[in-house]
Amino acid sequence: MPGYGDASSMPFPALPGIVSGPGQPFVELNNVSFRYGPHEAVRDVSFVVPPGVIFGLVGSDGAGKSTILRMVATMIAPAAGTITIDGLDVVSEREKVKTLIGYMPQRFGLYQDLTVEENMDFFMDIFGIFGAEREKRKERYLGFSNLLPFSGRQAGNLSGGMKQKLGLACVLVHEPRLLILDEPTNGVDPVSRQEFWEILLQMKQAGMTIIVSTAYLDEGEKCDFLGLLHGSRLLDMATPAAIRRDFVSLEEAMIERIQTVDGELAHDKFSL
Repeated sequence: MPGYGDASSMPFPALPGIVSGPGQPFVELNNVSFRYGPHEAVRDVSFVVPPGVIFGLVGSDGAGKSTILRMVATMIAPAAGTITIDGLDVVSEREKVKTLIGYMPQRFGLYQDLTVEENMDFFMDIFGIFGAEREKRKERYLGFSNLLPFSGRQAGNLSGGMKQKLGLACVLVHEPRLLILDEPTNGVDPVSRQEFWEILLQMKQAGMTIIVSTAYLDEGEKCDFLGLLHGSRLLDMATPAAIRRDFVSLEEAMIERIQTVDGELAHDKFSL
């Protein structure tokens, strides 16, 4: 049995319907905007995500990252513009879209007094997964997350990193084609962050499309594409290397890019 922390011991299983490699956009945002009352959270944002890549959203707090992810995840509807996933509109075809996505918000709803296995059972009840398929998926995703040895432990007694792995396993039980993660490693220790990203990279290799927001620029370097957000707007979208260009680090490149549009942030720092 693989132990906790050995993320490479059990490869991510192939999923039906997964198409790997870049090609036609799998996710597309066109001139998307959203307001919370008088506050403009997202303004005229457009980008595309090819299938089988990790697309990262980075930016200062309040830049609009979580709002964009919530719109992609069909939790809220855009005030303007359109979002499509595999050609389906997230508003008019919401029920179809929901079968394609797995969404893990910043505060994922694990039940602290239930065990690891009971949390998995709860989410499989929601998705109507029973019988032999239920046991197969439980073993598949707890095994892949290296949580099988802890299946009887209450979720409230897990470490921060293990809770995030359990949250990911619960999100994966209905085998989505698009994974949406909102700062999944925020507050997690560096070793657990590295292990979590090893899992994400394996999932990408298996063909999963992943959109993730992060406050850590070392994680941004692991993404295939990055969207830099500030003040509700998308300032840049490119590979990490292209954004970094002639700068020493991604952090320096991003701060300079933000200073170009907002000199007041001259001394702001991103977490590394």
